[in-house]
Amino acid sequence: MLARIRTAALFGLDAVLVFAEVDVSNGFPGLTLVGLPDASVRESGDRVRTAIRNSGFDYPRTRITVNLSPADVRKVGAGFDLPIALGVLAAGGVVPARSLDDCLVVGELSLDGGIQRTRGVLPAMVAARRAGLRRVILPTANAAEAAIVPDTAIVAVDTLDHVVAALRDPATVAPWTPPDAATAAPEASAPDLADVDGQPMARRALEIAAAGAHHLLLSGPPGCGKTMLARRLPGLLPELDVDAAIEVTAIHSVAGLLAPGAGLIRTRPFRAPHHTISDAALVGGGSQPRPGEVTLAHHGVLFLDEMPEFTRRALEVLRQPLEEGAVSIARAARTAHFPARFQLVAAMNPCPCGFAGHPRRVCRCTPQAVQQYAARLSGPLRDRIDLSADLPAVPLTALTFGASGEATSAEVRARVAAARARQADRYLARGVSIRVNGASTGRDIRRHAVLTPAARRLITQAADRLGLSARAHDRVLRVARTIADLSDCDAVTDTHIGEALQFRGS
Repeated sequence: MLARIRTAALFGLDAVLVFAEVDVSNGFPGLTLVGLPDASVRESGDRVRTAIRNSGFDYPRTRITVNLSPADVRKVGAGFDLPIALGVLAAGGVVPARSLDDCLVVGELSLDGGIQRTRGVLPAMVAARRAGLRRVILPTANAAEAAIVPDTAIVAVDTLDHVVAALRDPATVAPWTPPDAATAAPEASAPDLADVDGQPMARRALEIAAAGAHHLLLSGPPGCGKTMLARRLPGLLPELDVDAAIEVTAIHSVAGLLAPGAGLIRTRPFRAPHHTISDAALVGGGSQPRPGEVTLAHHGVLFLDEMPEFTRRALEVLRQPLEEGAVSIARAARTAHFPARFQLVAAMNPCPCGFAGHPRRVCRCTPQAVQQYAARLSGPLRDRIDLSADLPAVPLTALTFGASGEATSAEVRARVAAARARQADRYLARGVSIRVNGASTGRDIRRHAVLTPAARRLITQAADRLGLSARAHDRVLRVARTIADLSDCDAVTDTHIGEALQFRGS
């Protein structure tokens, strides 16, 4: 007897619908799995057999052939366990085969018949809806994630016998409903910018970076507040809209980083990989491409602490995502495309020991060592960073032990939101798809940054004296345009250009 069940295979951030065809026929007992499965899928035979027996059902003592079609798509992961198990039970007459028509099934089995959460449910739901499927059977831990896609009946199950009961008599299983928002766990609050004492220039740079989605480099001695400032950037950014939230949730689903029962992610991602990370882990890769840190930071912040300590290869592969906001990973079968529209915040010391220019600590680094340390960041990479701020050491007398009097994250976020609204309206009125200055092309920013005569003279002189490249020139214009938006100015003045040049760095 033959049973066919729809499931899904992942490649990059996309899901491909797959038929799990199960045939139970006479022959030597055993399970043969075909259809380009990887090792984790080939191991499903042992999990399926043990789970079926421990759930109280008879496992067929005949020949079982499982074909995962189409055969040219590689199948990876344990999410094929449940569809294979239901295919075996349907082929054996335990459940009605017709009950699995127009249904998508995903889930991993434990040996006792429990159904474990699996990654990539959200892309699978999108693929199912595109194919016209209106019902999905999946683990309860993935139900909130699946509910993001509307107009789909969700059958959330915890055990294999629970699934069998639902297929034999759907009336015995109550439809899954999302938890009450009042009882949902509250999201952790972001750290507040008011906690940072002093550093007015760095705080200003952070506000400009948030307003225009610009990349930022912070340089200063240990303990001056670089990490504190970086971790407060997500709290200055507007909340994700629905489309962006779905993108972020899908990325974290494919990466297996969604917490059990988690639904739509509304907060901006903040990723801070260690400097020992490989280039493949940073931008993504593997035989079956997985998203890297730049994609996990999509619509959020990527923080590289001690940036010169990262390998040269890892830093140089950042060029494409910094410039294009996306990563393409080519493999023999196909190419995976990952979005990577993130804000980079990098931190570094002024020298290897960290105390160059410190008012109280002596730097013992040689000039050659300082030069070599700074040279670890190549010129092309520095050119892609819009803002650079030097942080001085904070004296103990400047620390406050109560209200600091500094602007809070909420106050800065309001100014950022107003500036971003101005940018969005301006680009929308001119038919441009981008919405922030940091994502604009050189042609766009030269067209939209209307300079006063004094501003034009200043940036021309600066480009000549500082030897700015064409890319650096355009990035100064982007930052100046953002400063003007924060000031609610239509034209870019020499004051805006002058402040932008202060943050250009050496």
